[in-house]
Amino acid sequence: MSGNTITTPDRVTYTPSRAARELGLKRREFDLAVHLGRIRTVPDEGGGGRRVAPAEIDRLRAEDGFPQSLHESVRAVGTGEAAAIMEVTKERFTRLARLGLVVPVYFYLNRYRALVWLYLADEIRQFAADEKNAYLVKGRMPEGLREQLDTGLDLRPRNWRGRHLGFLLRQAEDPWQRAGALAALLDPVQIADIAKDPYERAHLNRFRPGPPNHGAPGSPTALLAERIMTAGDPDEIGWLRADLAQALDEAREHRPAPRPAPRQAPPAPRHDAHPSEPERTHRLLSWLRRRST
Repeated sequence: MSGNTITTPDRVTYTPSRAARELGLKRREFDLAVHLGRIRTVPDEGGGGRRVAPAEIDRLRAEDGFPQSLHESVRAVGTGEAAAIMEVTKERFTRLARLGLVVPVYFYLNRYRALVWLYLADEIRQFAADEKNAYLVKGRMPEGLREQLDTGLDLRPRNWRGRHLGFLLRQAEDPWQRAGALAALLDPVQIADIAKDPYERAHLNRFRPGPPNHGAPGSPTALLAERIMTAGDPDEIGWLRADLAQALDEAREHRPAPRPAPRQAPPAPRHDAHPSEPERTHRLLSWLRRRST
């Protein structure tokens, strides 16, 4: 067994890094392909994360247009390139994104600590090519949409969370993992209000994924990722709470949360009917001293 492959009598699987090399993808492209469901993974039987079976790599290689088609399906672009694909200004594209009409797939902080959203080039092309969207791409923005933008509406974080939740749920193997996926988008106060039992809450937190890897813990990038990961809109929080409550019911039926074994009561003190040997000796010596006086 090597660090790149695991071999069992009937199975060989590859690490994500090895699978990315086999498919000619950069690691971030590979991770995005997994998130989007383009590449199917399997759990590591040794508990070391997700892996890829050779049959999945063979399937992807056999697709028409490989490798270019796979590369293009996960090509992520920033606002400037997305606007160029759509043939609109960057300001126009940003407005469409804030309205939730195009959904980001990734985000990061640039060197100026500005938040940068990335979008799938394929989805941008499809949106621009759809005749139903022509008035949004070329025409005057409808007044109702302009009013929403004037109030500060920005659905990019929420839409990213929805997309990320879909990925987490696809990876979930059992009801506790599904509950953990929903809990990943709620802050601890909301979770504690739903999972009131401390043992159940601790078990749920074992399956609660953290934000995507964005910098060292406590860094500005990590704090931003945590903020974007956490639902903030009241209606979003409401449906997440309702779904989490239902998921917890299913998880309890599947397998109750573990609890510590009950403590056994200490043995009751013995009350012997006859005095112990030291007591008898003490009494005998006391009696002899009284006789000698």
